[in-house]
Amino acid sequence: MSVSKGPAPLGAAEVFQRICPGRLVLDHIAGRWGVRVMGLLRDGPLRFYELRESIDGVSEKMLTQTLRNLARDGLVERTATETVPPRVSYALTELGQGVVRPLGDLLLWLSSHGPQIAAAQRAHDRASLGLPAHPADEPSARSA
Repeated sequence: MSVSKGPAPLGAAEVFQRICPGRLVLDHIAGRWGVRVMGLLRDGPLRFYELRESIDGVSEKMLTQTLRNLARDGLVERTATETVPPRVSYALTELGQGVVRPLGDLLLWLSSHGPQIAAAQRAHDRASLGLPAHPADEPSARSA
């Protein structure tokens, strides 16, 4: 059986190819910390410690690496002021603002569908263990 490899809308399939420069940027944005960092910066500049304290579970090393990657990609700008101690803040660039708009829609969708997602996960886990379905995890309960 052959699967048609017709063109993807707007060349979106290119990002799945190793040679596409956008693939690495997608990895930076969609990685474990990139979404969180960009989501927080959508409301304005933040200092490193503000980001670190707002993202539960991120280490300083991973936050630093994430910010460096996003800055290299042109999505985040690092601004250091010459004070003692130095004051460093991070903000979205114009390019980053363009990414954060659809990302914000995704975050809102996740927030509003959290209970349904959790119910689907519980139902899947119960089924994979051979356990009977629970009424709270039924599709009719999820859409309520």
